[in-house]
Amino acid sequence: MLAKAHRVGHSRGMSIIHVDRPFGELEIEGHEIVGPGDERLDEAVIAIVGGVEWDAARFDRAPRLIGLCRTGIGVDAVDLAEATRRGIAVTNTPDGPTVSTAEHAIALMFAVTKTLGPHAARLREATGGYAAASTALELDGLTLGLLGYGRIASRVARIAHGIGMRVLAYDPFVWSTEDETELVEWDQVLAESHVLSLHAPLAPDTTGILNDDSIAQCREGVVVINCARGGLVDHDALVRGLDSGHIWAAGLDVTEPEPLPADDPLLHRPNVIVTPHIASSTVIGRQRMLDQSIEQAGMILNGLKPTNLVNTDLLSPHWNDLEA
Repeated sequence: MLAKAHRVGHSRGMSIIHVDRPFGELEIEGHEIVGPGDERLDEAVIAIVGGVEWDAARFDRAPRLIGLCRTGIGVDAVDLAEATRRGIAVTNTPDGPTVSTAEHAIALMFAVTKTLGPHAARLREATGGYAAASTALELDGLTLGLLGYGRIASRVARIAHGIGMRVLAYDPFVWSTEDETELVEWDQVLAESHVLSLHAPLAPDTTGILNDDSIAQCREGVVVINCARGGLVDHDALVRGLDSGHIWAAGLDVTEPEPLPADDPLLHRPNVIVTPHIASSTVIGRQRMLDQSIEQAGMILNGLKPTNLVNTDLLSPHWNDLEA
């Protein structure tokens, strides 16, 4: 991706900004970009990061850091308590990956329910009898169940309504919707969904939420879609569900572990599609996340409280009353 030059406003002079992945010819006016290696990390005041783990040991290597800006939503790789203790603002880009990730979830749903992989394989092998061999589903009139109802899930719901699906969602932090989506309890989502799509953050109460017990509560022949975090799903329970036929198919952009080893059974099933955590990585999506993370970095450098602050209990001595 060719990144454009950015202005971050009237900051307090030249600063070192560390990036942990290549962004093409990235320029931020008035600031020096270092990375994606760790050279000069000890001089960086801002880090623009992807999924690299930031724990106490890594923070020790960046003693001047005042801002850690994620090019994405999830911050499960960041020790937020440690960042807060050190006075480091952690930001994300909650609006950046919405469209791309929602479209990818829908793409996986169509790919596995229309059995595109097996169809393509039969054609390559010239087996014949194509129509008779098809087990594809028609989604109109089926029920889509959502775990979580944030930006991405609500967009998935809009698309699903457009193709005639009933949509149920469980999200303890959402009390109303602006469409026909029904907010229900998790047990009802499990029991009534033909397709189950996961869109929750990874937290202690969501880790392994799809496990042997919850899979047993699902409708026989459920389809599982996961474009959120691999840790939401108990890997071995998913394999067992697929082996038994209780889970009919799965479309996964995230897994635990990630990436999966080459001999993992999920990679060798005709009814499973696994993509390498690239749901948000459209050309436009990547640029949008980068632009938004740089915008957050600019706020921090200018002494402003960033609008997408994740560790909201942080009281930073770097913030002041400057206007953006």
